[in-house]
Amino acid sequence: MGASFTNEPKNFIPFLDLLKQLIRVPSVTGAEHSFLLYLKRELEEIGIETQYYDGLLVAQGKNPTKGMLSAHIDRHGVICTGPNEFQFAAFLAKNRSDLRGNSLSEQTYQLIAKRYINQQVQAYEPWSGSYLGIGRINDAYMCEEVNNLIFKIEGLSHLQPGTPIAFSDKLKRDDDLISAQLDNVISAAIIIYLYQNGFQGTAFFTAQEEAGKSWRYVYEWFRKNNVTTNELLVLDTSPYDTRMEADVQQVVLRNRDANAKFKSPVLKQLKNFCHKNGINFSCKDSFIQEKNKIRKEKGLPLLTLGSTELGRIVMESKGTIQGTTLQIPTTGYHTVEETASIKSVKTILHILSSLYIDKNA
Repeated sequence: MGASFTNEPKNFIPFLDLLKQLIRVPSVTGAEHSFLLYLKRELEEIGIETQYYDGLLVAQGKNPTKGMLSAHIDRHGVICTGPNEFQFAAFLAKNRSDLRGNSLSEQTYQLIAKRYINQQVQAYEPWSGSYLGIGRINDAYMCEEVNNLIFKIEGLSHLQPGTPIAFSDKLKRDDDLISAQLDNVISAAIIIYLYQNGFQGTAFFTAQEEAGKSWRYVYEWFRKNNVTTNELLVLDTSPYDTRMEADVQQVVLRNRDANAKFKSPVLKQLKNFCHKNGINFSCKDSFIQEKNKIRKEKGLPLLTLGSTELGRIVMESKGTIQGTTLQIPTTGYHTVEETASIKSVKTILHILSSLYIDKNA
């Protein structure tokens, strides 16, 4: 696929500092308000205009059509649902209305429940973000009666129903790897970094992606403003089972998901940029299709192509809004140990800076 990539952003340490800062601000699915306000302040401090809607923060620089980026900002967590009763936030009944059963994240919830045992958690007030206490998860299991993951948490019996509880988290660095609950705070950090370094386009920060709802917020904005585009670029992480699988590529693209094909000049632009600059990339849909050939031969259940925010937008808009995705390959998906290579992150920063930041401005 090409030679290794060596051109690194000079100010990567400030990026890591920004990421560390954002990781410390909780943003549980369905309780993202305080995090969106935090992003709003960060952006307005550097002169970027923002508009805050239900479930959506829109940022616009001086040249709004010079790039359209999107990233969901919710992270997995827990909601208090009764006296000493705690359920997985993204899987609560009120958040399930848009799930169709073909979401990759939905399939993994049961598989990862046990990973949360002994995890330290922190409760916070959903509007202000104020700290409400620390606890520890003793057990996590699937409860068929409520069709959700149930958590046993020590130390938070005083909480009222509706209180969000985030997994306590901080960025860890081990040689050329970083880990935390990266999905998808890392994409928010990337977009803020781009604005700090001269990006003047439009960015969408969306809520409730893990509950299958974020596409609605972006789609509604396009409809309300009578805007269409074929250049929406959605940033995210992309899960792999092993570091060996993840390290095959520095960045992950997609030609399609389970809902729609991606037909965008940005997809071609990204592929050409990677070829020209010797950046290793793969397309997640092709990767899954290849895996399914092997699984079919072995008589194993086939993997879904996955349901993405962009795929739903393309499908619901009947193609009037198009784009593509750019993702960081990671391992340890949906845990506080989600891990990415620094090389991949630097590569993404380089690609986006090259495409969207005018060096002569």
